[in-house]
Amino acid sequence: MPDVLIVGGGLAGSLAAWHLLVHRPDVSVTLLEACDTLGGNHTWSFHETDLDAEARAWISPLVVAAWPAHTVRFPDHSRRLRGGYASISSARLHAVIGHALGTRLRCQTEATVVTPTTVTLASGACLQADVVIDARGAVPSTVPTGWQTFVGHELHLPRPHGLHEPILMDATVPQVGGYRFVYVLPFSADRLLIEDTWYADSPRVPLEAGRRAIQAYAQQHGWHDAHCVREEVGSLPIPLGGDIATFWPDRQPRLGLRGGFFHPTTGYSLADAVATARLLATLRLTVPEPVGAALHADAACRWRERRFLRLLNRLLFRAAAPDQRVRVLSQFYTRSEALIARFYGARLTAGDRLRVLAGRPPVSIWRALPHLLEVTSRVSA
Repeated sequence: MPDVLIVGGGLAGSLAAWHLLVHRPDVSVTLLEACDTLGGNHTWSFHETDLDAEARAWISPLVVAAWPAHTVRFPDHSRRLRGGYASISSARLHAVIGHALGTRLRCQTEATVVTPTTVTLASGACLQADVVIDARGAVPSTVPTGWQTFVGHELHLPRPHGLHEPILMDATVPQVGGYRFVYVLPFSADRLLIEDTWYADSPRVPLEAGRRAIQAYAQQHGWHDAHCVREEVGSLPIPLGGDIATFWPDRQPRLGLRGGFFHPTTGYSLADAVATARLLATLRLTVPEPVGAALHADAACRWRERRFLRLLNRLLFRAAAPDQRVRVLSQFYTRSEALIARFYGARLTAGDRLRVLAGRPPVSIWRALPHLLEVTSRVSA
């Protein structure tokens, strides 16, 4: 029987298992994953300032590409932002962490019921551990929510594409059905990830429209005869208010989206996954109650500290008409590079908050006023 059993081999579960393996050799850990490989079919990115030097060194074997800067493009301005940006692929995650875990990883092992000390599998078998941690991804919640939906194609080109740094947001594309932008990562001289992204009111991914938009974007930039080697599709919740208790109906230890560990506005989750992996390694992993309490306290602290980010979400989703949401982001990206970096790291200061809200508002003040307070009722998607 393992000391710790982690259910769910996504980003948070995989990093936690890997960190325990290296930093807590006294603890026996097993990772269960329902699919054939860890990480699903995803790309996770982060800014250099999201992590400290020790964390960046730790996850460096997972990084498939890194760049010294990136650009953003809006109808009224474009800007190059300095500072490191890097990406991790699910394939690299599986290759590195799967190899490290060896027999401690059990793929094709679906869990149907998870308790603090047991896991019931789809096969009917029951596994036991001193501590069971649930990292199986997001579940429906009563938190009022907008959505970030995306369709991405990793393209292989017959000739160099000529792009040397990421385009984090190209919002010069038509603004239909919400804030829409194209995200481009140049993984190599002849390989790109192009992602069509919406900040929309529904979790439904407009798959065919996204595919057409990616093809049109590639053609527009002269990237002809591209071969799609991988498609990535997703829908991330963007909370507008609510209570962290929604994610924690009990004290079952949780990680990742299931525990509310993600940036409220961007949906980025890597920095939180690194932080919770580190936290877990400091705990006494012999009984589940204090483990669940520590993770819950960390989630609650992050939720309180990020209240202003949920306010920004409400201004984006509720105070701005869907096709005018681009104005909110365009104005934000005129702020200082240091402020923007702190925003991505979810570390805005009191002065930053004042600066974000200062100046001529990009939305009607009368539409904005009702949304300045935290909301707790459910918003239908």
